[in-house]
Amino acid sequence: MGTFEFTDDHDALRDAVRGFAAEVFSEAEVRRLMAADSPLERPVWERMARQLGLQGLVVPEEYGGAGAGLVELAIVLEEFGRRLVPAPFLSTALATLALLQGDRSVTGEHLTAIADGQVVATVALAEDDGRWDATGVRCEAEQAAGGWRLNGVKSYVADGMIADLFVVAARGPAGVGLFVIDGTADGLTRTDLEVFDRTRRLARVELVGVTATLVTAESDAVERFLDAARAAVAAEQVGGASFALDMAVGYAKERVQFGRAIGSFQAIKHMCADAFVDVESARSAAYYAAWALADGSPEAHTAAPLAKAFCSDTFFETAATNMQVAGGISFTDEYPAHLYYRRAKSGAQLWGSPRAQRDLLASRIGL
Repeated sequence: MGTFEFTDDHDALRDAVRGFAAEVFSEAEVRRLMAADSPLERPVWERMARQLGLQGLVVPEEYGGAGAGLVELAIVLEEFGRRLVPAPFLSTALATLALLQGDRSVTGEHLTAIADGQVVATVALAEDDGRWDATGVRCEAEQAAGGWRLNGVKSYVADGMIADLFVVAARGPAGVGLFVIDGTADGLTRTDLEVFDRTRRLARVELVGVTATLVTAESDAVERFLDAARAAVAAEQVGGASFALDMAVGYAKERVQFGRAIGSFQAIKHMCADAFVDVESARSAAYYAAWALADGSPEAHTAAPLAKAFCSDTFFETAATNMQVAGGISFTDEYPAHLYYRRAKSGAQLWGSPRAQRDLLASRIGL
């Protein structure tokens, strides 16, 4: 592998996305969407697709996308993570990564619709036991006339209440595969779940004889997707951790006690310095995983779960540090520190807890 450096194009992408997120997803707007029936604003969603090309970023050019890779996607997710963007971008991006594992004759139409902003997509992997790996899949796929039928339950499905398209992990005769189903399919029932973090809606999805199309039944393809998902989620967590750190440092500079800014006290300095080291290390881990996957490196097999575990821990610890620095005000609804704490706490469990990722990493290195 060569040496990775961000290019001028990477920097331009980051600047564009950061400006867009600051404009469209201010704290006030995020709070409004948290209280709304749906976090989806169709005009904003279409603008993201048609003006910025975000939904089609990793979609091949022949299907209306930009043909970029996981590093570019990680940049977008980091910037959206900074703003706790409630729009269903992460769930749609993960569904896109899953669709890319399949035959384009099957997935091409869906990729085009995603890139054009016509479709909100999501991935249904975990079930009621909360496992986020192929081993935990119990949903059944049975061959039927002209296709497949799915039976089972999926839980903790991000944006499952508003998704137009689902990529579902189900167990068929050859093992666990990925299947695509239409959100309006007969036999599909959705239930809104109560969540700790209202910036990310979750649903429970029941499937009874739902018509599905096979994306891939290759175990290697499923694992490649799961590793890509881990790296993508890690990048988003880095964004949240980075913004929480900025909040802590900003408050420490402004809050005055005993005639001096609290940031001048050694204890606060050390807390912020330790958080800075952790956030920068997490950023390196997330982008290394994204780069290794995009480059086809064998190290991606270990880099992806490592990044997810470390970035989950870092986001939670940094969000907690932010609340400690702010003190009592951080427990009020008006101050946004608790929003990052909620995202960090709940998000650490989605796509595999840090402990589950470390167990996976240990098994992959032969321990």
